[in-house]
Amino acid sequence: MTSTEFLPFAVPDIGEAEIGAVVEAMRSGWLTTGPNAAAFEAEFARVIGEGTHCIAVNSATAGLHLALDAIGIGPGDEVLVPTWTFTSTAEVVRYVGADPVFVDVDKDSLNIDLRHASARVTPRTRAIMPVHFAGRAVDRGQLAAFAKAHDLAVIEDAAHAFPVRSQGRMVGSGDSDAVVFSFYATKTITTGEGGMIAIADPDRARRIRAMRLHGISRDVFDRYRSTKPSWEYEVIAPGFKYNLTDTAAAMGRVQLARADQMRDRRQHIAASYSDAFSDLPVDLPVGPLPGDTHGWHLYVLRLQDDAGLSRNEFIQRMAELGVGCSVHFIPLHRQPYWRDRYHLLDNEFPVASSEFERCVSLPAFSSMTTEQIDRVISAVQKCLR
Repeated sequence: MTSTEFLPFAVPDIGEAEIGAVVEAMRSGWLTTGPNAAAFEAEFARVIGEGTHCIAVNSATAGLHLALDAIGIGPGDEVLVPTWTFTSTAEVVRYVGADPVFVDVDKDSLNIDLRHASARVTPRTRAIMPVHFAGRAVDRGQLAAFAKAHDLAVIEDAAHAFPVRSQGRMVGSGDSDAVVFSFYATKTITTGEGGMIAIADPDRARRIRAMRLHGISRDVFDRYRSTKPSWEYEVIAPGFKYNLTDTAAAMGRVQLARADQMRDRRQHIAASYSDAFSDLPVDLPVGPLPGDTHGWHLYVLRLQDDAGLSRNEFIQRMAELGVGCSVHFIPLHRQPYWRDRYHLLDNEFPVASSEFERCVSLPAFSSMTTEQIDRVISAVQKCLR
């Protein structure tokens, strides 16, 4: 990419090693779930920590759906969900016939506000689904205490949060009922499309493994890899088609080995931005909690009132300067389906409603060159000085 080309908001960090791994997988004859998927799950589990079952799926959305199913969430139940998230976090609750109950966010971190969540709990509330926004972990201790106080299951949406440590432990380990990661093209590691469920309970893990592939009691790989005929299986439930392909898993294994290095690069980008923007009329993103690490999947600036232009005008001006930006997220209480179905109003979510108007996400992908980082910095300074 030359200095005159438009700089997109996000570019996958893919190299020859990933390409070679995919080609090798294709040549092996395994295109669907096979040995690479099994190895990817085992390698991911070693990173998360002992005692964790990791199950590869074709998207984080699928992972969240399977986690809700395994926990037994269903019609008549409610699940607490932050309004500041992508729609998939809420839509999976509808998949199982339950209702999402939307919660405002903390002004500093934009993570779920547990104080507001307390006021949203009803006798129907069965679970909470926090999102580690931008890669900043939700406070592990406060989340566990909240869940215990209200007798709730916890499914963490960790789409932005790999590899991230919280209170010395990897996000994906700990007391939560399930943690789900995303490997979408723009995420911190990618398989193109894909996700991973981390879960401690072996019975629920077995349920998820069956339900990700039509409710069949044995994976395709388990049935086909033996030298002895093993074609028999049982359908234990009407399941789904959520398995990860071996070609995607082959890419994921290479990405997993590079995950720390890519996170360190994003951390460098974030630090460079914060140093350069400290004297501009913006609020910088907050760092991790003490003792935690940050995934820096997103770098979100918030324009102050005296910035001299609106958020939308800023994005347009940045585009004219050759830099792509985005917004994460349009709060769900403003999306027509959720707004109209649950009769949601802006004043129910004062933080999300006000912060949305001034948030903008800058490019912060791990393959950015120093020249590209400098281009973003220069463009932001031109817009705001």
